[in-house]
Amino acid sequence: MEWSMGLLGFVAGLLISVATAPVGVSGAVFLLPVQVSLLGVPSPAVTPTNLLYNVVAGPGALLRYWRAGRLGGPLTRLLIAGTLPGVVLGALIRVFAVPGPRVFRLLVALLLLPLGLWLGLRTVRPAPNREPRPPSARATRTLALAVGIVGGIYGIGGGSLLGPILVGRGTPVATVAPAALASTFVTSIVGAATYALLSLTTTGDVAPDWLLGLSCGAGGLLGGYLGAHLQPRLPETALRLLLATLATGVGALYTVQVLR
Repeated sequence: MEWSMGLLGFVAGLLISVATAPVGVSGAVFLLPVQVSLLGVPSPAVTPTNLLYNVVAGPGALLRYWRAGRLGGPLTRLLIAGTLPGVVLGALIRVFAVPGPRVFRLLVALLLLPLGLWLGLRTVRPAPNREPRPPSARATRTLALAVGIVGGIYGIGGGSLLGPILVGRGTPVATVAPAALASTFVTSIVGAATYALLSLTTTGDVAPDWLLGLSCGAGGLLGGYLGAHLQPRLPETALRLLLATLATGVGALYTVQVLR
């Protein structure tokens, strides 16, 4: 890997994580098109490379949330319990079934675009006399399992999918953000290890691009800490709108790519 690619990965990880860490998104869903289109990471190696980014970048934001006393709790345990088995299953599907990137973009677009618009609308014009109720523990665990499978297949942080749903259902962003990032970090460790083991028994580009993943992750480590530091200074409405904008933006990006 040339030094310019490493620098580009560092800057991309830094800028993305500063914007996404306040709402519990690792930024991997934004980093994926950068790695594929600009950095030329082959498939399926882009998935474990993205997971490696999550592993390196995650402690930055988590350290800040831990110092603020907002890391842990029942939501974190529920999300980890669901995403852990999901990410292993997703890795197996990615290596042996190899779903194409077009299917992934279509699924993300169909989920995030309406979800982001819905969350933004609910934030700007909340339903009168209807207090949103957070999902039950069982529903949260099931959702986390599905997100873990998607994360294992495509190497994206679960916060980009979990955040808009949980926040839209009434869970505060300040509660969702550290829990989503913690589950992303733990499952990414397991997912990256799964891909590393699979690379020993299968052919093709299964192992991560270690240097690029570390470069992007180093930027994300710094950016995540800064982003988590900013979160308490942002009002809940601003955080909800930021999350809605990120979800809508990613959904729109993948919609355009699918329609090309």
